[in-house]
Amino acid sequence: MKKALIAAVVVVILAMAGIMVYLLLNNRNLEQEKMEMLELAELDKQEMENDYERLTLQYTEMMNSINNDSIIAQLTQEQMRTQQLLEELKNVKAADTREITRLKKELATVRKVLRSYIRQVDSLNQVNQSLMAENDRVKDQLAQSNQANEGLRMEKQNLTEKVAIAAQLDATGITMTTLNKRQKTAKKMKDCKTIQVGFNIARNVTAQTGNRTLYVRIQTPAGQVLTAGTFPYENRQLEYSMKKVVEYTGEEVNVQTYWQVSEFLEAGQYRVSIFADGNMIGTRTFTFE
Repeated sequence: MKKALIAAVVVVILAMAGIMVYLLLNNRNLEQEKMEMLELAELDKQEMENDYERLTLQYTEMMNSINNDSIIAQLTQEQMRTQQLLEELKNVKAADTREITRLKKELATVRKVLRSYIRQVDSLNQVNQSLMAENDRVKDQLAQSNQANEGLRMEKQNLTEKVAIAAQLDATGITMTTLNKRQKTAKKMKDCKTIQVGFNIARNVTAQTGNRTLYVRIQTPAGQVLTAGTFPYENRQLEYSMKKVVEYTGEEVNVQTYWQVSEFLEAGQYRVSIFADGNMIGTRTFTFE
């Protein structure tokens, strides 16, 4: 009887030890997934900070290249606003998705404003080029005209660098829809057989036209990525879920991509990120039951 009691106690102790080991391993996995999600959020935040800093610099370069006091005053005001948004971004935590989303929308607005000023400056440069062409025909001002043309060439080179930032694509109206086996909206994630991700590539007359490869990345509530392959991003290979090549003409274009579900999908928050030309051009979080 005593031996049986001792054996039972040993079994209970071993069972408790096994449970403790399982809980410890499970907790480590959760911490690892949490670190990976935070790493991507920090990466996104750092990219936004870099964009804000580049846009701030562009305003400075534009002000140094023109002699129009009215436009300079407007550029100064927009630059101060951009710097203020940059400071807000630096002070916000990467995990604060609501504030990060707001500042990302503000970033898109700043780019749009910058494009409008680039067009104004470009118009002024075209007028200057016309005046210089007239001066070229005057023989006694030939040397001065040549020097002015060299200055215009440098301004054009600087303007080209500015347009490169303004020409970045923007993904808007991002949607994520779960479909059941009948291709109807699934009320529960456990019934989802197809994930449909749709978005618009916004109109951008400064962007280069032609075929563009778009990458869609879906991250599950556990921090895992629904993976179909990898693509280069920030000197590393990043996993993507769907890839699509579209012909971009500068006008708004609607894009629809699909993921065929072959794994169990849990309820919770799913993050969709869109990439193009080595940049993250849009992201949004969705919650499903």
